[in-house]
Amino acid sequence: MPIPSICVSSVDPEAFLAAVEAGAKMVEIGNYDSFYEFGRIFPAEEILQLAIETKRILPLITLSVTVPHTLRLPDQVKLAELLECEGVDIIQTEGGKYSNPSEPGVLGLVEKATPTLAAAYSISRAVKIPVICSSGLSAVTAPMALAAGASGVGVGSAVNKLNDVVAMIAEVRSIADAIGLPVKSPAGDVRSVHF
Repeated sequence: MPIPSICVSSVDPEAFLAAVEAGAKMVEIGNYDSFYEFGRIFPAEEILQLAIETKRILPLITLSVTVPHTLRLPDQVKLAELLECEGVDIIQTEGGKYSNPSEPGVLGLVEKATPTLAAAYSISRAVKIPVICSSGLSAVTAPMALAAGASGVGVGSAVNKLNDVVAMIAEVRSIADAIGLPVKSPAGDVRSVHF
């Protein structure tokens, strides 16, 4: 049985220290969504500096960095390459949360995931480190993320938007099943599904 671990997300490298002291085994520079609402955008240079500072402070902790969808796709790829050179362990994509599908149903789900799928495809071919495809994914599009080259998927709003714990569990199981993970008991481990 895998050893459970905790990942903490922030855009402040200094904030990671307390989290690691409290037991976090992985840190992520990301979750920019709350900043976008206020017009705060993270340029590639800033993301790179945050990663360099985090690696300086916590050289032995696994570091994941989300590449902002606000960058043009070629710039996302370039940033991912630079992050890999700086010792980042995992790259995460984003983008689906802000796409506005014009169609309902399955076609709309694919439209919503297109930005993050494109990023996962492009970035996974440019770097050797794992790429987590995240943002706007569902049970329909999570397998597409893996086919595009992602090592795993991250889901948040697909689960968080549900108001019922049973529905949340069902959605996680549906996504896990869609990507070929064995669906275990509620206390089981669904390792590649990241919230």
